Amino acid sequence: MRTAPLTAQARQDALDGLRASSERGRELDVLVIGGGVTGAGIALDAVTRGLSTAVVEGQDWASGTSSRSSKLVHGGLRYLQMLDFHLVREALTERDLLITRLAPHLVKPVSFLYPLENRVWERAYVGAGVALYDTLASVSGTRRAMPIHRHLTRKGMERMFPDLRHDAAIGAVRYWDASVDDARLVETLVRTAVSYGAHAASRTQVVGLQTTTGGAVSGAEVVDLETGERIDVRARHVINATGVWTEETEALAGSDGGLRVLASKGIHIVVPRKRIEGSTGLILQTEKSVLFIIPWSRYWVIGTTDTPYEQELTHPVATSADIDYVIDHANQVLSRPLTREDVIGTWAGLRPLLQPGTKEGTSSAKVSREHTVASPTPGLTVVAGGKLTTYRVMAKDAVDFALGSRATTLPSITHEVPLVGAEGLKVVQRQSRAIAARYGWDRPRMDHLLHRYGSLLQELTDLCDERPELARPLEHAPAYIGAEIVYAVSHEGALHLDDVLMHRTRLNYEQADKGTGALDEIADLVAPVLGWDDATRAREIGAYRARAAAEEAAAAAPDDETAERARLQAPDLAPLLPLGDDADPGSKPGSPAGRGSSGPVGT
Repeated sequence: MRTAPLTAQARQDALDGLRASSERGRELDVLVIGGGVTGAGIALDAVTRGLSTAVVEGQDWASGTSSRSSKLVHGGLRYLQMLDFHLVREALTERDLLITRLAPHLVKPVSFLYPLENRVWERAYVGAGVALYDTLASVSGTRRAMPIHRHLTRKGMERMFPDLRHDAAIGAVRYWDASVDDARLVETLVRTAVSYGAHAASRTQVVGLQTTTGGAVSGAEVVDLETGERIDVRARHVINATGVWTEETEALAGSDGGLRVLASKGIHIVVPRKRIEGSTGLILQTEKSVLFIIPWSRYWVIGTTDTPYEQELTHPVATSADIDYVIDHANQVLSRPLTREDVIGTWAGLRPLLQPGTKEGTSSAKVSREHTVASPTPGLTVVAGGKLTTYRVMAKDAVDFALGSRATTLPSITHEVPLVGAEGLKVVQRQSRAIAARYGWDRPRMDHLLHRYGSLLQELTDLCDERPELARPLEHAPAYIGAEIVYAVSHEGALHLDDVLMHRTRLNYEQADKGTGALDEIADLVAPVLGWDDATRAREIGAYRARAAAEEAAAAAPDDETAERARLQAPDLAPLLPLGDDADPGSKPGSPAGRGSSGPVGT
């Protein structure tokens, strides 16, 4: 397939496509609002059915919880306790599809220990549940992607996780799921959709929905937040995939129908890998949620929480109380207790919790335990709920629902469509030793690059051939080479320093300084590609430094309200526009429809 880069020019071409849709006979088949994992998945599903498709996102791709999840692709072991076998099997099918066919470079196996406190009944109970989990995976229709679970004695458990407190468990069950860089998954989905012909425009905010005289939705008014230009977009079907912004987006249609969604906050902390001695992850039950201790690259990710959230939706942050909660629960099983000084980064995301039923006036709905698809008014389809693992099923259901009877003649084929970077992966893996020798990369560096780019690594090496200095690590962020920074803006759609440090790399939370020490060298690499002058370069650096400082202040705050005030001291470079008179009067400042919609979808 032709792999299309997400360049600044490609974004302009997408905006041109949106403008053209207003001409008679050139309207889009599908307009997707929201560039998180579900919106990106919908765009790929629609375009691969042969439908003219566009997806718009008010912030950067995956700017919310689609880059702030637990970074796991899993079957939902806890759903077995609810006897929801269909849901578990569905999630396991999607997990194994991703790891074997769709995105094997991005999705990797990871094992977990489930510590046991009772030698007899608990080992039998948990062991039976995990055995069923493995059995459901084996009948999922794909070839087995994971090893079978194993029972471990206390000694076996301690060998795998020496820092597990000696008296915390009498043994464990080891089972397997998978991990993913969630932001890269979204960017890869968008890029795959664009490669098949979809239009994709980030930093493009929906400020209104167009309707016919009969009240049917026929398109949208969008604003290019980079320039302020307003564009009318016509589409036969508009699909709302805006997560916790679902109700605000619905309100733009002037309809009382739709889905009800509340936000719940989940946070994670990051600690250096050397701080905890262990070669596998842990899963722990708490009184409020499940706590994961997840091995991830050079560090551990620990979370999550599950608390009601009533603040502005664009910039959720971890509070001091949130961080202490996670540390305290992790310390219940760690032999060397963690302290706040061990935490090098945090993030917070919002889950879109579906409320029972639909609003009055909703014509119909397709409901699963995890997600719901509904139509509050003709021409508008709404999908909400779900999780990262089942994004493809949500996307299929949303497009099927929008098409109605046409879906039988244009069925989804995304289960057969590898994402960019997957095709040719095995070839590049076999060439990896020669590639590493050519550019002076050691094995960990090569693994890092293959995991992030797959077969697209060849595009990165092209940059290194043109400019050999790009093969070298950054001085103040040595986990990344210069080519990765250039590639973020030349191929992956990053428009601002914030995009590079938050979503194309993970510097915001994987270095204690949030990547500020590397800002100058990153800006030097980015500026020529995006055509920045000195004033723009200085403004970008200043904006990111302000963000980093505001997040630090928020992490010291005792509660969400205080943390929100601290975080909002740093203004956005592309500030939100207020919604029009037809918007929901209850909309929170900073959360208009389409803005940051990627976050809550797909947690």
